[in-house]
This record gives sequence, structure tokens and C-alpha cells, in this order.
Amino acid sequence: MRGQETSVAPLLQAAETVILGKTGQVRLAIACLLAEGHLLIEDLPGVGKTTLAHTIGRLLGLEFRRLQFTSDMLPADVVGASIYDRHHARFDFHPGPVFTQLLLADEVNRATPRTQSALLEAMEERQVTTEGETRPLPEPFFVIATQNPENQVGTFPLPESQLDRFLMRISIGYPDSRAERQLLAGQDRRHLLAETPAVMSPEGLQHEQAQVRDVHASDALIAYVQAILAHTRSTPELQHGLSPRAGQALLRAARAWAHLDGRDAVVPEDVQAVFPSVAGHRLQTCNTAGEAVPAEALLAAVPIP
Repeated sequence: MRGQETSVAPLLQAAETVILGKTGQVRLAIACLLAEGHLLIEDLPGVGKTTLAHTIGRLLGLEFRRLQFTSDMLPADVVGASIYDRHHARFDFHPGPVFTQLLLADEVNRATPRTQSALLEAMEERQVTTEGETRPLPEPFFVIATQNPENQVGTFPLPESQLDRFLMRISIGYPDSRAERQLLAGQDRRHLLAETPAVMSPEGLQHEQAQVRDVHASDALIAYVQAILAHTRSTPELQHGLSPRAGQALLRAARAWAHLDGRDAVVPEDVQAVFPSVAGHRLQTCNTAGEAVPAEALLAAVPIP
């Protein structure tokens, strides 16, 4: 049952005027940020991955930087480097693009693992350590990364440790015929986005995040999440199950999903709604074909309290 309309509703409505026909993906992306997590968007080029990231940054009024990952990029291109100032006879640190509120890591899997690892500390601890000095990142801080399918030329698979830093992974997919016709007949999304004002401030976003943390999860609901974790660990088709950190991520995302519906308590349907996006990139099958275990099959095996 849906609750009262929240202050996030205008954000959802504004995003859906730019990203047509993708209500579910827009809701998941915003829920991810409300849950203080990072988002990975995996899909074919040209379906709107970058546009979705730009839209969220624009509507939230966040300081935004886009970094195009390439195979020749170095870690210093991400976090920054110290450059010698001969006038003052000293080294001065020049911050990299990661020192922003919203970083779009575009085509992150086109960079080498060495460069990909430059984001690990930033995403987990909201800080960067270079040359023995730790520098905090701005608040709030998010990474929205896009990646092309691994079977495309020139990609490097993201390691498990990197994937685990992303709270959610979503795919956008092709638009339906009605939305595609609107895209073809309407204004260019980039021009439309440039004319779209912010509907929330960074301070407003932090306020919403605090409300998400206060969304109630009953003992029975937590037991349901724990049962899901246990089931993934005992499923023979999976190489390994979900970790406790993945369980915390699932609960945070479910709280955010409930908040989007205007409710102050989590229900099992919230967990089921976000489970595929939270768990999909954390689970690997044992078969060599790499086929994913359907999330619906995993959830169906766990009784709902």
C-alpha cells in the first residue's frame, strides 16, 4: 500500500520527463542515491546511460564532473597528483576529477584494473590517500559509473572488489515504441536537460537520506533478509552467497524504496523490488556459460513472513 507523497516526488517526475519510458530504472537510480550508495549502469552504447547520470546530477544541484575512462588512463588522472612549483620550490597537490559531489565514470570498464582501483578508497571511505596524505571528498559524494557489456572489444572486467562498492547495478534497455517515438519527434535530450532547473539542493538530498535511515525495519523483515542471504549461500548453482555487507546494502536499498512510496516502514515487497539490482552483480554462477540465476527463483524459495 502506498503512503503519502514525499518531497522526492518532484524529483521523480522531473527525471521522467527527460528519461522517457523508464520509470523503474529512474526509481532505482534515485533510491540508490537516497540509500547513500554508488550506481553502476551496464548496457549497450546509446540507450541513455550517460543521460540518466547527467539528469540526476542536474536535478539535485550537485557539483558534477564527467570522466571518460580509456585504456591509457592512469590513477593520477582520477585522484590527482602533486606537481612541482618552481617559484615556491615545493610540490602542490592538484585534485583530480574525483573531488566532486557526483562523479560520472563513463565506460569505466575500458580502463585497466590499475586505474579502476583508484576509485576503491574513494567509493568505500569517501576519501583519497595520495603520497601518505589523506584528503576527504566533498559531501555528499556519489559515483555513477557506466560500462559496456564485457563481450565488447576493449573492455576489462571489473573485479569483485570493485563491483561490491556499487550498491546497485541496473540496465536501461531499449525504449518501448511509444517512448522511442517521443524521443525521435521531440527535443534533443541534451538541450532539454540544459533547460531543466534543479528541484532539490544537496542539503535537501542529505535531509532525505537521513529520513531513509529512519525508515523502520521490523525484526520479521530483518529475519526475511537474513533468510535470503542464507539461501544464496546454500544454492549449489552459485559460486558463493551474499556477504553481510551485501545484506546491509539490500536493507538500505529497501528502506529507500519504501521512502519513495512515502512509507516509514519496510515491507517484503520493497526487498523484492530492489533485490535484482542489489544482488545481481554480486552473485556468480558455477556454470561456464555465465548464465545468471534469476532473482525471482531465488526469492521464490524463501518464505515471506
